[in-house]
Amino acid sequence: MNQYVTGAVIKELREKYHLTQVELAEKLNVSDKTVSKWETAKGYPDISLLEPIAKVFGISVTELISGNAVRNVNVSANMMRSKFYVCPVCGNNIHSMGEAVIQCHGITLTPCQAEETDENHMIFIERDEDEYYVRVEHDMTKQHYISFIAALSPDKLQMIKLYPEGNAEARFKINGVKKLLFYCNRDGMFFINIVKGIDDKQVIYDDIEERKALEQTAKMLFK
Repeated sequence: MNQYVTGAVIKELREKYHLTQVELAEKLNVSDKTVSKWETAKGYPDISLLEPIAKVFGISVTELISGNAVRNVNVSANMMRSKFYVCPVCGNNIHSMGEAVIQCHGITLTPCQAEETDENHMIFIERDEDEYYVRVEHDMTKQHYISFIAALSPDKLQMIKLYPEGNAEARFKINGVKKLLFYCNRDGMFFINIVKGIDDKQVIYDDIEERKALEQTAKMLFK
C-alpha cells in the first residue's frame, strides 16, 4: 500500500469531532496511549482498525487513507457538475457526479481541470437532424490521441471512448446538451460550451476565429 493513514490525519479528525484521545480510544477499544503514539508518529494503527476508525468519523477507509474527507454538495445530481479522472498509468477514464476519492494503480487521482479549446485542440460541431456531429482536429497516433469526447446536459452524460489510430469524432443526441469536453492524453481536458444561435444550426464553422466572433454576437443576442 503506497499510502497509509497518518497520525496527523487522525488528530485532525479527532479534534474536528471534538473527541479527546481517551474518548477515541474507548470507541476503538484501544488505550489512550496507543492513540497518542499514532498522533506523535511513534506508531501506526493496525490495518484491522482502519474500518473502525473511519466509522467513528463517518468517512470511508479510502477517505481516511487519503486524508480528505469528502462531502458531496451535488445532491441534486446535476451532471453539469461532473468530474472526470484519468489514470496516468493505464489511461482508465472515470466519471463522478460529485466529490469523490478515486484511486487507480495505487494513485489517488485528482479531477481533470478543463481548459477552453485552443488552436491546437479545435473542436467542430455540426447539427445533423437530432444529433450533434462532433469532430476534434487532432492527431490520433498511439503516442498522442484524444481519449474520449463527452456531452453534458443537466440530467445526462453521453460519453464516447476513442482509440489511437481511429477518428476523433462522435455523435450525441442534441436534447439538453450544454457543454462538450474531450481529453488529450498529453495536454489534458478541454471544453467548449454549446452556444444558442450557432450550434443549433445545420452548419459547421471550420474557422476558429469566425466561431469566436459568432460566439460574441450570440452572447449579446441571447443573454
